[in-house]
Amino acid sequence: MRRESGGKEKQGGREMKTSRSFGRPEPWRIGNAFIIASMILSLSILSLIKLRYCSYPYGKSQAPSKLMVPTATNLLMVTDLQEDEDDEGNGTAVDMGKPICYETSKRSDTCDAEGDIRVHGSSRTVFVQPMSRRQERKIKPYARKNDAVAIANVKEWSLKASNSHHLPPECTTNHTVPAMIFSVGGYAGNLFHDFIDVLVPLFISSYQFHGEVHFLISDFKSWWVSKFSLIFKQLSNYEIIDVESEQESTVRCFPRVIMGPSFHKVLGVDASRTPTGYSIVDFKAMLREALGLERATAAPPEDEWDIRRRPRLLILSRQKTRKFLNERGMADMAMSLGFDVRIGQPDISTEVAKFARLVNSADVMIGVHGAGLTNMVFLPAGAVIIQVVPMGGLEWLARETFQDPAKELELNYFEYKIQADESTLSEQYPKDHPVLTNPYKIHKQGWNTLKSVYLDNQNVRPHLGRLRNTLMEALKHLPHNVTS
Repeated sequence: MRRESGGKEKQGGREMKTSRSFGRPEPWRIGNAFIIASMILSLSILSLIKLRYCSYPYGKSQAPSKLMVPTATNLLMVTDLQEDEDDEGNGTAVDMGKPICYETSKRSDTCDAEGDIRVHGSSRTVFVQPMSRRQERKIKPYARKNDAVAIANVKEWSLKASNSHHLPPECTTNHTVPAMIFSVGGYAGNLFHDFIDVLVPLFISSYQFHGEVHFLISDFKSWWVSKFSLIFKQLSNYEIIDVESEQESTVRCFPRVIMGPSFHKVLGVDASRTPTGYSIVDFKAMLREALGLERATAAPPEDEWDIRRRPRLLILSRQKTRKFLNERGMADMAMSLGFDVRIGQPDISTEVAKFARLVNSADVMIGVHGAGLTNMVFLPAGAVIIQVVPMGGLEWLARETFQDPAKELELNYFEYKIQADESTLSEQYPKDHPVLTNPYKIHKQGWNTLKSVYLDNQNVRPHLGRLRNTLMEALKHLPHNVTS
């Protein structure tokens, strides 16, 4: 055997490659194989990531805005970006954006959509593009969804997807600002519900637009809308639309629609959940601007001869139930303490702005538990609200409706609890009757029984001596320097 040039060996007249050709692979081949395997693995991982995350409109790491945060407990309809059955075949995915409908509280649902929005009022239908058909939804736009009695008086609206297979109606009127759809059905006409079910939720949802929003009202009541028209004009720069009474051919088009205002709490606003941090204090400021109220605080005028330098007491008088039976005596006693006393008797026909100005002039307002106490939203900051709680174990009701909101409304809160000998119930029942001795036994019979006994059939006669002590405590919280 002898070595030839070129790395070959000859043996028996045959050429044979050296053993180096069939030995361990060359290093460069190992490197190429590693690179190819790495690329395949990387592509596989990227595919998995795309499959896992890109089916979400915001990805897992990005949340919608403050008002639009869906959670596992409050999301009513999650966006599904898979194509609908009748849209399959085009091979493209459409970004449907944030969830259309979601729960804003135990009392309220809200639908919020942007894009090509077409409102057909006569059929109470909103057509939305882009929108998954799996997001189609029906909603009653009133912030008391679990109250069967209230919601029975609220009409239902539908949100539907519009696409190439489901053509929406043509626009007859085009708008450049968003629309807000809400109902004034439910318990409209009761001042407490007017504010907690409609006006405060409407403020929460619409104040962010600084007037650049159209109000489309469902279950329209002209007398009710007229009553609060000054407030609506403060929140919207446009004419109110009675949307359900429009002609069948009318289709209004908007860049965005919010259906169903958001509820936070009774006579309150959670500033952490509003787009720019506005609160119930801003709501009060809006009311002052809308209704022409002069006083932001309970400070007395500088003019020492002005009668308003005396603290003013407003007694809320009731016409039917829970009446003060010694109203005149209460007024005389309060005047002896240095109060300038006024008696107001609001009802469903009372002009809101006129009565609001009377309330705003007061430093102390007193009334028996009831819708009339809602007027405390017009009191200046630092004023005193005195809730007279009828007998019957109603402290929880008094707390939830007016005591809890008072602090956020920047008011000083006092209670006067009616005892058995101050209530007409002691004249209607024997001394040992459960109505007088065990109210909670009556509570167990349900709300209707409780309401009938303790709210609908009770009048009160406060002891003037006890009430005097309460009013003297109230004076200590005012800057008027009155001595009795």
